[in-house]
Amino acid sequence: MSNNLQDRKTYKVVFTGVMAAMVFVATYLRIPFFGSKLSFGNVFCILSGLLFGPTWGGLAAAFGSGIYDLVGGYDFIQALITFASKGAMAWVCAKISQTYKNEPKENNVRIAIGSAAGAITYILLYMLKTFVYQHFVYGLTLSGTWAAMLSKLPASCINGAAAIILAPIIYKAVSPAIKLLGGDKIRA
Repeated sequence: MSNNLQDRKTYKVVFTGVMAAMVFVATYLRIPFFGSKLSFGNVFCILSGLLFGPTWGGLAAAFGSGIYDLVGGYDFIQALITFASKGAMAWVCAKISQTYKNEPKENNVRIAIGSAAGAITYILLYMLKTFVYQHFVYGLTLSGTWAAMLSKLPASCINGAAAIILAPIIYKAVSPAIKLLGGDKIRA
């Protein structure tokens, strides 16, 4: 294996691990809000996708959020659902926002649309999880299930809006430094 290829693998693992740790810690930064919580975890999930692309950014978001659930006392199934949905959020964001070879520079519109699509993806998946748990696991009626979903929707939308606004700003601030440290080797 060439040294360059080894370096690339090392960068991928290290940056993904560091970003997963940042997602984990950011998820602890939360504010109670009408029976739910506002969290900075989604901001860092979107940031993961913007910085490291669909695969590695998705893994960082998935592992950081999934481990948070396990440490936070959620059962394995819920942690697995979080792993998949947060990974999907970063993956969708990255797939839409990444710069393509024929583009001379980063496309800010694509970054904004990717961030919004990632946040919306997560909100939809979270609402689906809420529906399934409330109706099929907890046995609520359909009206009770919809009420539970609607009670979680405002905080989810605010978390999504914060991610759409803050992640691109943070991305623009830190991406030059990440590139200097070798983070650009992850997307390649």
